[in-house]
Amino acid sequence: KQDPSKITNTARIDAALPTIKYALDNGAKSVVLCSHLGRPNGEKVEKYSMKPVAKVVEERLGRPVILLNDVVGPEVEAACANPAIGSVILLENSRYYIEEEGKAKD
Repeated sequence: KQDPSKITNTARIDAALPTIKYALDNGAKSVVLCSHLGRPNGEKVEKYSMKPVAKVVEERLGRPVILLNDVVGPEVEAACANPAIGSVILLENSRYYIEEEGKAKD
């Protein structure tokens, strides 16, 4: 795919929406989403950001999606520890960490 910032196939997002809605409609305080995009080889590469995914999820879900700048760390922990009721939080690309690429060396 030449431009990963353009989501051309929303099938996986569309498949997740009923579960996200179900969780929120049935008492979940918030939903935290984590996924991956492309092959950034364990580096933070802007073109593989989850920003376009957040936009599509927000449009399809009809509610704001909070995109965090990382997958782990104090800021992520704080944001997920006590979110506003009904929050949908999307973590940044998990493949920004080489361990998620399956190429990590022990």
